[in-house]
Amino acid sequence: MTYVFDAPSVPALPIRGSDKLYPVHRIYCVGRNYADHAREMGHDPDREPPFFFQKNPDTIVQSGGDFPYPDKSENVHYEMELVVALGKGGKDISRNQALDHVFGYAAGLDMTRRDLQGAAKKTGRPWEIGKAFDFSAPCSEIVPAVNIGHPSKGRLWIEVNGEIRQDSNIDQLIWDIPETISYLSGLFTLSAGDLIYTGTPAGVGAIVRGDQIKGGVEGIGEIRISVT
Repeated sequence: MTYVFDAPSVPALPIRGSDKLYPVHRIYCVGRNYADHAREMGHDPDREPPFFFQKNPDTIVQSGGDFPYPDKSENVHYEMELVVALGKGGKDISRNQALDHVFGYAAGLDMTRRDLQGAAKKTGRPWEIGKAFDFSAPCSEIVPAVNIGHPSKGRLWIEVNGEIRQDSNIDQLIWDIPETISYLSGLFTLSAGDLIYTGTPAGVGAIVRGDQIKGGVEGIGEIRISVT
């Protein structure tokens, strides 16, 4: 088959201990999946089922890369998250079988144009302009689950210019990893290459040009980016 122009390259992430790459198919993000963050954003975490939004695969930024401060925003926030990388897909996956679909894990950042997201919320419009903009999904290398197992606890943290801003634990997830995969697979047919950003704890905040961001998930890895 011949295309009318060159087909775009497949976004991919390095895999720890391998010379192969992990091709990214879709990026799903879970909203308000830590109780303290739900409360800081003015919501009741005890009454809300999980909800999801998407980012485009080509918004990935590898650790060590630059995050260009986006246009049309004066209030860009970091959100540190555990990322689940699927190795096989499916529909209506049971909670008991969900972890069988996981290839590995990573540390990621859900970068957010908070002012544009807030404006969209007020008018009942979609969040894409606040969430799915260019370079909005920085992510570390993928660590295969076969090497580390499936984490249910571990410190999640982020610092900006050496100052700790978020400091929590993934055992505080409202919807844990198997529940999230199972619920999501009832809404979408999941595929190998899908990334799931599992939500962020309290402590989100604004960044400015020149900031150095470093974060991580205990037992999985770290990510660093420079705001340019």
